[in-house]
Amino acid sequence: MTIPKKYKLLSNYKIPTVALGTYNIPKSKATKIVENALDEGYRHFDTAVLYDNEEEVAKGISNWLHSHPNVKREEIFYTTKIWNTQFGYHNAKQAVVECVGAVGDLGYIDLLLMHSPMGGKKLRIETWKALQECVDEGLVKSIGVSNFGARHLQDLFNWEGLKYKPVVNQIEISPWCMRQELADYSKSEGLIVEAYAPLTHGYKLEDEDLEKVANELGKSTTQILIRWSLQHGYVPLPKTQTVTRLRENLEVYDFEISDEQMKLLDHPEAYEPTDWECTNAP
Repeated sequence: MTIPKKYKLLSNYKIPTVALGTYNIPKSKATKIVENALDEGYRHFDTAVLYDNEEEVAKGISNWLHSHPNVKREEIFYTTKIWNTQFGYHNAKQAVVECVGAVGDLGYIDLLLMHSPMGGKKLRIETWKALQECVDEGLVKSIGVSNFGARHLQDLFNWEGLKYKPVVNQIEISPWCMRQELADYSKSEGLIVEAYAPLTHGYKLEDEDLEKVANELGKSTTQILIRWSLQHGYVPLPKTQTVTRLRENLEVYDFEISDEQMKLLDHPEAYEPTDWECTNAP
C-alpha cells in the first residue's frame, strides 16, 4: 500500500498527509520547533486559537521561508481553529480577522476549522455562514470542522445556504477510539478525516500488541500508530517537541503494516478517548 504525500480536498487544494500538531507546545518553544520540523520535511502544521501559539507557529513558518527562498508559501499548509466563544456570525467574522492577523506575512490561512459543534444548530449555521464569506473574501482557502458528529454534519449539509461543504472533520482517532461509523460517514461525504491524538497522548505506547507489531517491523510504536492512521486513510496529527522524534514521525511512508497486523491493532469495540468528547453534543 502506497500512501500519497498529499490528498486532494473538496476545495481542490491539496493537504499533506502528516501534520505536526502543536497543542500544548508553549509559545517560548513553538517557533523553533516549527523551524526544526520544516528542516525535517514537515509541510503541514495544525494550531488553534485555544492553543495560544498561532503567532509563534506562523512566525516559525515565516522565518523558515525567508531563509529558504526557493520554497514557496503555497508549499506550506497552515491550519487553525476558532474556539467556541467565537461562534456566531459576527463573532466568527471578527475571529477570522484576528486569526489572519496572527499569521503575519504568510498572508492567508490554508484551512480554518470550527473547533467543536458546541452551542447548538443555530450557532453552528451562523458560524458556517461567516466562514463561507471569509473564503469568498480570500482570507481562508478551505474551511472544515473538528469534533463534529454525523448529525452536526447533516445539519450543515441540509442547510439551504450551504455553499462550501467542510473539507475536513478532525476527530480523535486511534486503535482504541476508532469511531469507525463517524469516520466512514465523513469520508463518504468527501471529507478528509484528520486524526488528532493519534499517539493517544502516550497512554498506549506500551500496549502489548502494539509493541509486538513494532518489533516485527523494526519500527517504533509511535511510527506504527501514525502508519496505522495512514493506512486507514486518515491524516494523523502527531505532536512532539523532540527533534529526533520529529524526524522519526515522518519516516512512515516506506513500510507497510500487514492486514493481519492491522487486525491485531484494530479495536473496534473499544472506546477510550484521551481527549475531550463532544461529537454527541446537542
